[in-house]
Amino acid sequence: MENRSYRYEILKIDGLRVTRYSAYPVFVLLLLIYVFIMVSNLGIIMKIAMEKALHKPMYLLFCNLPVCDALSASSVLPGLLKDILTESDRYISYVACVIQAFGAHLSSTSSHTILMIMAFDRYVAICEPLRYHTIMTNRMVGMLSVIAWVPAIILIIILLSLTIRLSHCTSTISNPYCDNPSLFKLSCENVLPNQIYGLLSSVLLLVMSVSCIGLTYIKIAYVCFKNQSSTMKRKAIKTCSTHLIVYLIFLVCGSTILILHRFTSHEELRNLASILYHVVPTSLNPVIYGLQTTEIRQGLKQIFQRRKVIPR
Repeated sequence: MENRSYRYEILKIDGLRVTRYSAYPVFVLLLLIYVFIMVSNLGIIMKIAMEKALHKPMYLLFCNLPVCDALSASSVLPGLLKDILTESDRYISYVACVIQAFGAHLSSTSSHTILMIMAFDRYVAICEPLRYHTIMTNRMVGMLSVIAWVPAIILIIILLSLTIRLSHCTSTISNPYCDNPSLFKLSCENVLPNQIYGLLSSVLLLVMSVSCIGLTYIKIAYVCFKNQSSTMKRKAIKTCSTHLIVYLIFLVCGSTILILHRFTSHEELRNLASILYHVVPTSLNPVIYGLQTTEIRQGLKQIFQRRKVIPR
């Protein structure tokens, strides 16, 4: 009798195409990018944690984003760096593959929810300035942070649970790293429930984030239009432009992968886009916020000034 529950314990990674001559340059480039991502994101978190002047709802909620970026990069890049230096076939255990997929999907899902709660904070600050501190209490900040992570965790647990139940008929991952589509493609069983749930959850999350953030900015624009204060308009543009740029970068990168996964003829382009998704937003986010947010920029500048050698 055929064993329908058979699963390979060791999987082969076949989606990373790096030649012997380009391996070391690519490795050095990705290593430098990964170090920058971790140092910049964790540096911002430490700065906000240590600086009492930054213990405000806006910055406390923002801390979720660099945590998410660090998780996104750490889920994918260390494995890629190891595989790039491997001249022979590349392998990963099934358990490690599932864990990597969990981290990759959790970071991408929570990015939507984190940017939504940050949009809510900007709405309250601009549209309800007199009630801001009444609404955005420490309890509210904690609750919003929970909302940013818990639904994402539940969605990904369900997503991967549908995949883990499947048996395998191949052991080859046709992706540079493990994710849910590459995992359920290992099976020859009916994966329609996996595809439907994955597509519906992605579309629902996308529609919710676009609607929530779009509606928030429409209300902010309406309040700014009614209010003749140039100071308020400058504040709105300064605080909202940073958030909007970060969201658009994330939206474009995420939508590109979602579309390319539906076209098997563009496998190499999809693999490249999958890697860039965990590189581009995670490296640009700390730069954009560091340059646009005065308090963070000044705090980081003070750190570098303290480390300067005192002249004779």
